Amino acid sequence: MKTRLFALLLVAALLLTGLSTVSVAQDEITSVCLVTDIGRVNDGTFNQFAYEGLMRAVADFGLDSRYIETQAQTDYEANLQTCVDEGFDVVVVVGFLIYDATVAAAKANPDVYFIGIDQFPAEVLPNYVGVQYREDQAGFLAGTMAALMTETGKVGGVYGMDIPPVRKFRNGFEQGARYINPDIELFGVYIPDFQAPQLGAEAADAFVSEQGVDVVFGAGGPTGSGGIVHAAELGAWVIGVDQDEYGTTFGNGEAPGSDKIISSAVKRVDQGVYDMIEALALGESLPEGSLYLMDASVNGVGFAPAHDAAVPEDVTAQVQAILDGMAAGEIETGVDPVTGDLLGG
Repeated sequence: MKTRLFALLLVAALLLTGLSTVSVAQDEITSVCLVTDIGRVNDGTFNQFAYEGLMRAVADFGLDSRYIETQAQTDYEANLQTCVDEGFDVVVVVGFLIYDATVAAAKANPDVYFIGIDQFPAEVLPNYVGVQYREDQAGFLAGTMAALMTETGKVGGVYGMDIPPVRKFRNGFEQGARYINPDIELFGVYIPDFQAPQLGAEAADAFVSEQGVDVVFGAGGPTGSGGIVHAAELGAWVIGVDQDEYGTTFGNGEAPGSDKIISSAVKRVDQGVYDMIEALALGESLPEGSLYLMDASVNGVGFAPAHDAAVPEDVTAQVQAILDGMAAGEIETGVDPVTGDLLGG
């Protein structure tokens, strides 16, 4: 177990330092199939953004395509097999919950490429790549924004289940806030359910109403979104996650509280899908190590604009300068990019 963990950490370290290489594959691809996690390609989640990245690649490289919208976890294997049976060269799969089914399909079909969004490879396969993101960097940006916008000196986070991506968001957020103000007061809670907006709202209420928190970050599906929606109702600034929640959770400005969302910690899922399909369409193989780790240096993470919220231009400029520093390798988050734990204990 320790040997395998060390190997995985080494793969991530090589990718972070730019030492990963690609080699030339024998055949270029002509078709790609998308299997969503539970949900649809227009649901405002990773499903939608994976679809958008796929369709951009389809248009740019003249590929045949189709998508299958998963209705239940029991459908994962059958949906993957449908893509294989219909002769698609590449299968894009969304979500860590589909990892086991994806790897099994990759092993059974060595002539088909599999791209797993938000999946971390537990083993190296030549026809599989897991696309991971530096959530710690995106969270760090959110934390700097929160620390620059708070008036009470108290910021908080409502988080879903304590798993590495969520842990990276939380520790990155708190590290970013401390980067701006080492004495800032931090509040945060994990909720062991990604589909519990009411629990998220209750946690946000406790932070804002009882503790005086005036900026709330939400990370963890509908649970986190429930937290920021309620916090905005209470008059607090809020920060979304994964994609620009001004456009999803707050309905492009139509939903109440849209003037309180100051940013979102963004993972560029569409770019990750596009990059991997592009490599295959150009006759290249997938990254060595079966891992494509998207960070600030490859436009893999970022922060969303304020839209309707009254965020001073100098605040946005400071957060952008920090993003530029991370992209240049000059600013580190202090968070392990694989486990999400704080470095140095």
